[in-house]
Amino acid sequence: MNIRKLKSANDVKKYLKASKTNYVKVAVTDIDGILRGKYMHIDKFIKSTEKGFGFCDVIFGWDSNDELYDTKGIPEKQLFTGWHSGFPDVNTSIIPGSARDLPFEESTPLFLAELTDAEVCPRGLLKKVLNLMEKDKIFSRSAFEYEFFLFSENSHSIREKEFKKLNNFTPGMFGYSVLRNSVESDLYNELLELCISMDMPLEGLHTETGPGVLEAAILVDESLNSADKATLFKTFSKVMFQKKGLIANFMAKWSADYPGQSGHIHLSLQDEKGKSIFASSKDELPKRLLYFIGGLQTYMREFSVMIAPTVNSYKRLCPGAWAPINMTWGIENRTCAFRVIKGDSNSQRIENRLPGADSNPYLALAATLGAGYLGIKEKIEPTEAIKGGAYNINVEKKYKVPENLGEAAKLFKNSDAAKKIFGNMFVNHFANTRFWEHQEYLKSRTLFDSSISNWELERYFEII
Repeated sequence: MNIRKLKSANDVKKYLKASKTNYVKVAVTDIDGILRGKYMHIDKFIKSTEKGFGFCDVIFGWDSNDELYDTKGIPEKQLFTGWHSGFPDVNTSIIPGSARDLPFEESTPLFLAELTDAEVCPRGLLKKVLNLMEKDKIFSRSAFEYEFFLFSENSHSIREKEFKKLNNFTPGMFGYSVLRNSVESDLYNELLELCISMDMPLEGLHTETGPGVLEAAILVDESLNSADKATLFKTFSKVMFQKKGLIANFMAKWSADYPGQSGHIHLSLQDEKGKSIFASSKDELPKRLLYFIGGLQTYMREFSVMIAPTVNSYKRLCPGAWAPINMTWGIENRTCAFRVIKGDSNSQRIENRLPGADSNPYLALAATLGAGYLGIKEKIEPTEAIKGGAYNINVEKKYKVPENLGEAAKLFKNSDAAKKIFGNMFVNHFANTRFWEHQEYLKSRTLFDSSISNWELERYFEII
């Protein structure tokens, strides 16, 4: 049986019993989009496919640096976990359909898992938004694309050098370079094959502007599958590169000398028969596509913390760096936050250009779909489409990107729309974690910090 055909606990049991597997790798995505997991013996794993298993909920009680959040002064009803609860195990469900063979580990399959009932689970949150949409017979397909820097370094050397004078994988500004991808074709093809073997195939792979920068576009899929694939890509591309003596960096902006690194989302909506809601038979755009854009413009500022979740995220969202700075939209306009890409019934779609490569795929997609869905429900008309550059136009404050993580977290915590779509527990938990993140940064700052601080590099360079 093909491991990608597993659909039920019984399928998993039959597959594993017929294999030579002794151990299985299980992974849960935390609030920062980091895969946290462990090896499990096959006997325990098979039992867990039916009833779930206990996973210490501390992974939602600490930050990306494994430091516990300070919860003093926060009402207990807003807390998912902490010292007050003793960090107990939380029931966790294995996802049979997520199974993959790991090319690096013979006879050790990987399964994704999710918290069974907890509102703070990123994958569960995306499912919640998708279920809301499906009640109105609206379905979605999406695809992620990531820019990332490659360095001829390792986990030790980047720290020994204090993230300074690092060796880029290749020198110079070589966007879309056939020279670079031909000279390094062995590495490119190894990445392409990895993605095929783990069922996260790439639609395209090319160099971007900057020394050692690549852009990978993952093929479109149903939205939950799409977020799974994006999460797996970020982790296992890093694994492959580190095994080759390289470090991949997915920070939003690791250096002030180069453009930031995006994590754009392409998406379209379908009805219950699979027909595109965004398709148009005439030149004008369909109403529900326009309402979706109206929702993005209205609510994405409040939801910004879900697509720009780190202190570093806001270093990327600046003029002239191929990143949007306001909630504008346009047709085939890459200076806007929301780009309409015209095409046939299968390809006409919206691109959300706000997310950086550092965003959690589940949360970024949940925010995008949630805002757009509210636009459809409330029939929100968008502003006029922007023609030409959107960086230098004047917009009302409600259409501006937040200036920093602290402002974004405050907007999110006070957002009635966020509580309506995502629930009070998630909004409070996630906002509080971002307040913590912002405060940790402020405590570390010195008068001599560069625009990209050492604190950010130490915290995000490898893990995010």
